[in-house]
Amino acid sequence: MPLSEHEQRMLEQMERALYAEDPKFATALEGSGLRTYTRRRVYQAVAGFLVGIALLMAGMVWQQIWISVVGFLVMLGCAVLAVTGWRKAPKAGEQAGAGAGGAAGGPARRQAKPRRSMMNRIEDRWQRRRDEQGH
Repeated sequence: MPLSEHEQRMLEQMERALYAEDPKFATALEGSGLRTYTRRRVYQAVAGFLVGIALLMAGMVWQQIWISVVGFLVMLGCAVLAVTGWRKAPKAGEQAGAGAGGAAGGPARRQAKPRRSMMNRIEDRWQRRRDEQGH
């Protein structure tokens, strides 16, 4: 359910007030979203891939085919997770204000390119998820 114009203005005012009062905290909150999640997911997938290699080799050493098959499946699943996580990870300039826009030169950058409100970003993500599930 989309917000009314009044609610959107109120939310944008609250965002601006948060940036004015504590820009470091606001930047930390903004940067802890999708980028951090996907980075952590990729690291976990790489670690799982290494565990899969260890299982594959252990199965070969102990001559237990089923351990090797499990290791291969773990490797395959983790490779898929790593690749999909890597593709979904936002690039450095995609998230407005997350990196360079926070501390050094933040207000000048915001004036040059207007920031999208947090609710607009959430609505866009929600719409993308609905579109992905529909196909």
